[in-house]
Amino acid sequence: MLYGGRSAEREVSIMSGNGVLAALQSKGIDAHLFDTGVRTLAELAAEKFDRVFIALHGRFGEDGSLQGALELLGIPYTGSGVMASSVGMDKITTKIVWLAAGLPTPRYAVLGAGSDLAAVCADLGLPLIVKPPHEGSTIGITKVSAANEFKAAFDIAAALDDSVLAEEFVTGREFTVAMLGSGASARPLPVVEIVAPQGNYDYQNKYFTDDTQYFCPAVLPEALTQEMQRLAVLAYRAIGCEGWGRVDFLLRESDQKPFLLEVNTSPGMTGHSLVPMAARAEGISYEDLCVEILRTARLKLAQPQMKG
Repeated sequence: MLYGGRSAEREVSIMSGNGVLAALQSKGIDAHLFDTGVRTLAELAAEKFDRVFIALHGRFGEDGSLQGALELLGIPYTGSGVMASSVGMDKITTKIVWLAAGLPTPRYAVLGAGSDLAAVCADLGLPLIVKPPHEGSTIGITKVSAANEFKAAFDIAAALDDSVLAEEFVTGREFTVAMLGSGASARPLPVVEIVAPQGNYDYQNKYFTDDTQYFCPAVLPEALTQEMQRLAVLAYRAIGCEGWGRVDFLLRESDQKPFLLEVNTSPGMTGHSLVPMAARAEGISYEDLCVEILRTARLKLAQPQMKG
């Protein structure tokens, strides 16, 4: 069980790892914790694990870097491979892939130190969302409602990332669709609606309060539920995700059109997490979900046979 790590989401990863560990052990699996934030890859190789369950979130665990190391070490692992993990962690690249595939996602601009913020405001309109494209769990995200707030929001995101993503603000309801499987066998779980206090689904409201409400299955017309699940499958496959994941949406209030926000290739597995919630709605217990994910662990890159 790889958990902890060195990202800004370390605290959440520790909660996820402990939860998955208890679930696997309850099923008789010889599972152990390994904190990649304090232990080395050399120690991991020396442990000679049969496979690893990745319960890491954010950089150095969800971004393809660890997946590449595991490929080199020859240790089968859960979740997406190197490329899909890297693309999924980069919200800008994710948008490029989705738009190329004809999938709906909010309009955006990529910002740097010399960007004309006034021009971006004029193009995207206000309010807008400013975020670091390589962070998760809403870390570093600011809603900009007035032009004079833009620079401060940019500085917050730029302190966490080399580039900054400004995104059109979509007024509407927030949803997520958990995914299991890979390729043609990838399947969506029931849609979850997230109703956060004042619409602010931030780090605190995600993991540490009971104020956020969740509705699973979400109360939606059947046609809209099917459309959101269809888009989730297409978005997941477009990135090349494997094993499991979660695709986040906003449903625009004015015309009930769903927009893709991001894909999570190593979602949370805490008591507040959404993949276990969706699995329960389909009759899959937390423990069985963990075992099912563990069963999918494999090396994703072809292993060439060396010739002497």
